[in-house]
Amino acid sequence: MDFATIIGLIVAWGALIGAMVMEGGELSSLINIPAALLVFGGTFGAATISFKMSQIMGLPGILSQAFTEKQHDVADLIVTLVRFAERARREGLLVLEDETRRIDDDFLQRGVRLAIDGTDPELLREILTTEIHFLQARHKTGESIFTSLGGFAPTLGIIGTVVGLIHMLANLSDPAKMGPLIAGAFIATLYGVSSANLIFLPIGHKLKMRSADEVLIREVMVEGILSIQAGDNPHIVEEKLKAFLAPKLRSSLPGTFGLTSR
Repeated sequence: MDFATIIGLIVAWGALIGAMVMEGGELSSLINIPAALLVFGGTFGAATISFKMSQIMGLPGILSQAFTEKQHDVADLIVTLVRFAERARREGLLVLEDETRRIDDDFLQRGVRLAIDGTDPELLREILTTEIHFLQARHKTGESIFTSLGGFAPTLGIIGTVVGLIHMLANLSDPAKMGPLIAGAFIATLYGVSSANLIFLPIGHKLKMRSADEVLIREVMVEGILSIQAGDNPHIVEEKLKAFLAPKLRSSLPGTFGLTSR
């Protein structure tokens, strides 16, 4: 569970609702069913037009990624790959067959098995890089859906406000109704802008960051597998993979990668 997403949503919406209450507004005045229908129904309808139905149907699964912590830590992965390199150098590449049965990541498991099978290094890199490319493409679709929702929502909110103002102008003969009608008209804009900036766009950005993290993990795996297949010294494998870490993290973990010192 990614508590950053949950806490962020609570803080953002709490700040919005809290500010309204502090200004003396009543929360019941913010409930406008026609405005909600227009903004949210129109927003999701526009997104459905923009994407394939299969992509829209996968929206719940895509959304769940924003609330799920990444499964891998780069530092832990490097330690694992260096350990693989040590075993392969001492006992031969075939010994990693036992390790593959304990790997819970399909990408890493597949890559190690291809290396064990003697796949040409260039072909191995091509296979794994292609898989990373299509992983990015799938993630880009999910990110684009939420980015599009964030773009449509404010526009639909403005349309809702225009519709409300038209309704208000049609009732100028009754000045007593003008205030509530104007207020109701602007609720649509509030729905559109707040949902875009407090839900859709932040989730789209979170998905983008999730994708970048996963691609980094996959790239570390590719370099580690190729180095192991090439029979590189475990210390060299370690140094290659540490290059993927930020300098600050590398220097702050001097003892983490002590596996090669044995």
